[in-house]
Amino acid sequence: MCFSESSVNGTVIFEQTALGLPVTVKGDLKGLDPDSLRGFHVHQLGDLTNGCLSVGSHYNPFGRTHGAPSDINRHVGDLGNIKANKDGHATFVFQDSQISLNGPLSILGRAIVVHTGTDDLGKGGNDESLKTGNAGGRAACGVIGISS
Repeated sequence: MCFSESSVNGTVIFEQTALGLPVTVKGDLKGLDPDSLRGFHVHQLGDLTNGCLSVGSHYNPFGRTHGAPSDINRHVGDLGNIKANKDGHATFVFQDSQISLNGPLSILGRAIVVHTGTDDLGKGGNDESLKTGNAGGRAACGVIGISS
């Protein structure tokens, strides 16, 4: 998966060994703001016709409020923040048990988005926090697809 629309570039790989098991998310992204935490979410649509603006909202098939990856009440697509080092480079590996690459909650064909701000994980005390985590605009995005 590649990113577009800004200086952010790199790869995010999603791996799942079987339906019902957690998805491992591995990333190597460059061009982020130095020493920053940036919101990182799966969005509803894999539509890049209008750049990152056409990918819709966070993937939220159960109609829940925004939250942290460890919260029970969260959007399926809420993956928290990624951390960039002093050079604006982020490498990360984590697992998530709500996203899936199989079945009715599959994220294949949806978009992954890196935001311009830090995700407050739904703890910001306002309506926007419960929708988006106040993570700001969309710095970069890409469609989640199948590769060999």
